[in-house]
Amino acid sequence: MADRKILKADALLLLTAFIWGLAFVAQRVGSNYLPPALFNGTRFLLGSLTLLPLVFLKKGNPHPLTRIEWVGGILCGTLLAIASNFQQYGIVHTTAGKAGFITGLYVVIVPFLGVFTRNPPGWGSWLGAFLALGGLFLLSPMETADFLKGDMLVLICAFVFAFHVMALSFFARRGEPLFIALIQFLTCSFLSLIFSFFFEGLRFGGLKESILPLLVAGVFSVGIAYTLQVVAQRDTIPAHAAIIMSLEAVFAALAGWVFLEELLTSRALLGCGLMFLGSVVAQLKP
Repeated sequence: MADRKILKADALLLLTAFIWGLAFVAQRVGSNYLPPALFNGTRFLLGSLTLLPLVFLKKGNPHPLTRIEWVGGILCGTLLAIASNFQQYGIVHTTAGKAGFITGLYVVIVPFLGVFTRNPPGWGSWLGAFLALGGLFLLSPMETADFLKGDMLVLICAFVFAFHVMALSFFARRGEPLFIALIQFLTCSFLSLIFSFFFEGLRFGGLKESILPLLVAGVFSVGIAYTLQVVAQRDTIPAHAAIIMSLEAVFAALAGWVFLEELLTSRALLGCGLMFLGSVVAQLKP
């Protein structure tokens, strides 16, 4: 039964990575029309609205939210807001390739943090993480070795994402995942919009042009994929989840090749293969 739960969780995480990879195209297009924090705040609000019907239709509603669900949702939503906005602002000051590689460093940061928990990752997770890291490097080659302002912002994002994965695994086992996900989305949206109000001026000038990217990034990336992540992390360890979710980079590269006519080199294909191998190796001993 436990193995079946783990396999189900792995499948949900793989689907999450696939949706995130496809939605990355929409996020890139949408960022051309709306400021970063406003784009994030709007898409997470759309994700919240997408999840609401499932919350109200869930058996046993109305459901009094527990303290762990409130605390977990607000904490995870705060971490998500910090990570996603650091990433968006970092991309403005660095290349997409470097941003993708640096963000993906959470695949190694998560197992390192797991050493300090009651269930540290096994050798399969460590080996899988470093294989995935090597694949990320090949998939997102850095055009320059300079460590710029944007790189620092994205590096902060990677560390915060790692803590987000750890926190989500903790709270998802102790509360109802759907409610934690909803509070998380609302918190992230609220904080992003507040930041946009004070530092971006809530400039909605490009809203009309960004409606389709917002719908894709909000409904699919947030409403569906992030919810699947919360549900899946209830039954798997953080290091294992991070490795599978890092396949987002593979699906993003393939989506860019299909929809944006971006070049997919033999080096990038080798990187995709290494990342896939890493996710398989992680199954040996999570």
